[in-house]
Amino acid sequence: MKFEEEIDLLEAAQKMLPTSKRNTLRRMLTEGRIRVDGKIVHKARYIVPIGSDVSVTDRLIAAEDAPPPQPKKKRIRIKILYEDEHILVVNKQAGLLSVATDKMEPDTLHSRSLDYLREENEKAWIYIVHRLDRETSGVMVFAKHKRHKEYLQEQFAARSVHRVYHALIQGTPEKQSGTIQEWLLEDKFLNVKAVNKRHPQAKEAITHWNIEDSDETASLVQLTIETGRRHQIRVGLANLGHPVIGDEQHGAEGNPVGRIALHATALELLHPETDDPIRFEAKIPFGPE
Repeated sequence: MKFEEEIDLLEAAQKMLPTSKRNTLRRMLTEGRIRVDGKIVHKARYIVPIGSDVSVTDRLIAAEDAPPPQPKKKRIRIKILYEDEHILVVNKQAGLLSVATDKMEPDTLHSRSLDYLREENEKAWIYIVHRLDRETSGVMVFAKHKRHKEYLQEQFAARSVHRVYHALIQGTPEKQSGTIQEWLLEDKFLNVKAVNKRHPQAKEAITHWNIEDSDETASLVQLTIETGRRHQIRVGLANLGHPVIGDEQHGAEGNPVGRIALHATALELLHPETDDPIRFEAKIPFGPE
């Protein structure tokens, strides 16, 4: 059948088969049963040129003749630093949760990483080894097998994992380097503060720092941590009198960089399968080039 005006293919099919429902016509398009000038077209919104011949076959054509359009792959929304059959290492973006809380947030680094793996294997799973605060960017490692997760977590618990962070802080400390040793308490609202070490729920937090660059308003500091307490770097630097830029929760004034300027720069540990030392790094997204 030919048409004397431009018309989309689904409407053309409706005119040719007026008793058929639109869902039926869409299925016929998917099955490759509708042709324009002898060529199979699957798109319902395809505009049929004036004078073109539209035809409908009464049988399913062979799949190899006209395979139905394949769904587009989801855009990978994670920055992969390294992957093998045992672990996945990614560069977490600032503002993204590492894993869902009891509020069951649907979009987290864990969910995105799982979506990525399930593009190849719908039964895949990925295990949380450690976390970064929502506001912190940088290197995170996931395990693809439970035994590897447990081995990596043993390394974190034994404080044998070497972790390097960078932060932009307000002002310049009097000393070039130092160590912050505090006992932190986290309340039911996830607020963290330093308390007396005799407090029964207090947990020790140890952070080493040194200045890498500074000017009249801010300093870039490198930090290594022996413990992995929530907000330990942010609380420690605030108590030092130099809060992380953008960290208004802990006393920073304003937010000139549009984020909390804390980044997990490097992670060094033993590979869970080979026991070889491995190191991963993610470029600092703020500070001097």
